[in-house]
Amino acid sequence: MDTIQEDDGALFDTLAGTRERLISAIGSRIVGQEAVIDQMLISLFAQGHSIFIGVPGLAKTLLVQTVADALGLDFGRVQFTPDLMPADITGTEILEEDRATGRREMRFLKGPVFTHLLLADEINRAPAKTQAALLQAMQEGAVTAGGTTHVLDGPFMVFATQNPIEQEGTYPLPEAQLDRFMFSIEVGYPSEDEEVAIVDRTTTGSHAAIEPVLDRDTLIQLQGLVRRLPTSEDVHRYAVRLARATRPGESDVALVNQMVSWGAGPRASQYLAIGARVRAALHGHEVPSIDDVRAVAHGVLGHRVVRNFQAEAAGIDSRSIVSAVLEEVSAP
Repeated sequence: MDTIQEDDGALFDTLAGTRERLISAIGSRIVGQEAVIDQMLISLFAQGHSIFIGVPGLAKTLLVQTVADALGLDFGRVQFTPDLMPADITGTEILEEDRATGRREMRFLKGPVFTHLLLADEINRAPAKTQAALLQAMQEGAVTAGGTTHVLDGPFMVFATQNPIEQEGTYPLPEAQLDRFMFSIEVGYPSEDEEVAIVDRTTTGSHAAIEPVLDRDTLIQLQGLVRRLPTSEDVHRYAVRLARATRPGESDVALVNQMVSWGAGPRASQYLAIGARVRAALHGHEVPSIDDVRAVAHGVLGHRVVRNFQAEAAGIDSRSIVSAVLEEVSAP
């Protein structure tokens, strides 16, 4: 754990208020989706990436754009399509000639990944080699091209949207790619009253302006702060127990051993722990609790539990398996 700094107390006192201001700013454009926004903010302050899963038309793209506006961050968007190439994301080297001297040299032309908040829209409509172009950027915050490594200007986060894989023209994301995402966030249909409010807002021709709630430097300070806050061994041990309980052969949960091909790796334990810490801080609590771990468990574990054929045939989804793990795994 990082060393606590003298001004951390004052910085911590701003966190809960910052959360409320962000929710208010986002709410001026987005109707409902409180649980989605809550997970999204946890991901942001934890320096994690998130993937939003839902059918088209649920304002996933607008939500990401709105958050970028509220944070005053540079925003980039890539529309993933079957013909998209890796260089269309990361950038490419071009041959450039100096007209005065006639000298030619290779110059790297940066792609849209060189931003603060990247929206990978409909990421599963591109084949695996294009999806994988984001791997180094998501893990290391850098892009390597032509033998040269180009460091991305932080903070760098990827928010991806994904259509349900049952839809036509989609490609499943490789497990290594999915594991780079801290959260998978399910975006559901709005209620009837929420849908009426959406229609009222979107058919008037007006568009709410968003004033930035934070600047880039303050966001970086807050992201560093949450990793310096105290935690407990019980929280870390419970996070590890949950992750290990999703692994067939290691788990005591019958549903896991029957229905899972393989479960979450150590990165899940890390995300459970930091997610709990950030959630506690955003609600004004200095130390996370077991309840904070449980609150982020579905988002962290759901996309890391790979079901077997028996589970698919029986219609048992990953959410049901994670729920069984939460029910049967005891806290320290």
